[in-house]
Amino acid sequence: MRLPRTENSKMGVPMRLVQYTDAADKRAVGVVTRDGDHLHRLAGVTSVFELANRAIATETSLSEVALKAATDEIVDYDALLNAGRVLPPVDHPEPARMLVTGTGLTHIGSASARNKMHQLTHGEDADESDSMKIFKMGITGGKPAPGELGVQPEWFFKGVGTCIVRPGAALPLPAFALAGAEEAEIVGLYIIGPDGTPFRIGYALGNEYSDHVTEARNYLYLAHSKLRACSIGPELLVGDLPHEIRGTSRIHRGGAVLWEEEFLSGEKHMSHSIANLEHHHFRYQLHRRPGDLHAYFFGAAVMSFASGVVTQAGDEYEMSASVFGKPLRNRMEEVPDEGLVTVSAL
Repeated sequence: MRLPRTENSKMGVPMRLVQYTDAADKRAVGVVTRDGDHLHRLAGVTSVFELANRAIATETSLSEVALKAATDEIVDYDALLNAGRVLPPVDHPEPARMLVTGTGLTHIGSASARNKMHQLTHGEDADESDSMKIFKMGITGGKPAPGELGVQPEWFFKGVGTCIVRPGAALPLPAFALAGAEEAEIVGLYIIGPDGTPFRIGYALGNEYSDHVTEARNYLYLAHSKLRACSIGPELLVGDLPHEIRGTSRIHRGGAVLWEEEFLSGEKHMSHSIANLEHHHFRYQLHRRPGDLHAYFFGAAVMSFASGVVTQAGDEYEMSASVFGKPLRNRMEEVPDEGLVTVSAL
């Protein structure tokens, strides 16, 4: 089953959607207005998941379905953010059926950042890291011609829908973690149709929050370092991703900017095409279960850890890029030590 190409809104700007809860604590979806500060509430729609299923069932683009449901009711978007009522841009009514995964070493800057982590542990004279080797594989084979097979990227499992915290909510720092820090990334958001066809719902900003100190000890600890919370949003970009995206990643501490760096993304700055990343993710039948959602992080170009920044509880992470509208902000918060986890026999 194939849907028509997703178009931009009639307003001549890319459509962006926001999920939120209203004053009565009922779920709703809105289309961001041209000024970026308000939403047109959609009638008869309580989630993007519902909207996407409607688009598949009617073989209509997501933007067309959203425009048909748009009303004249205007909602104050900033007030929703300030009240903590904005939800992740896509979620599943059964959170365990939303798979959160990602890939790394997909951006020109990411290889340098990862290699610095390797050097911090093994010294500058160490042999070329496996990270650099797989990055070079992406440079030479990550953007195949249409119809050709490209090299597979690095891939990791991060969690399921329960690991996604809403925009503005706290990112938990487990007591066992050695660190917690940001990774500003673009996230592809997908739904699997009734016949197993993957459909891209859109894109969003994401903070692929990770434990880089654990990862730096040994790259085989990458899987452990990624099993953390993350945040996505606040807005869903519907349609094509621009070829080049310029954004900023910041850390605020005590009301001041502790660290700030521009990040470059989009295929212009990636060693893999998005189509190649998608193929290697969805080629697995397990990733094509009808009705499932997928949040797939496309990799970070910059990170504060590579600049020697040591984060602490209370730090606020901020990611912004104009094409995605409002910035994504989350504060890191320590959580109590759960102690030794033991298993009981039945």
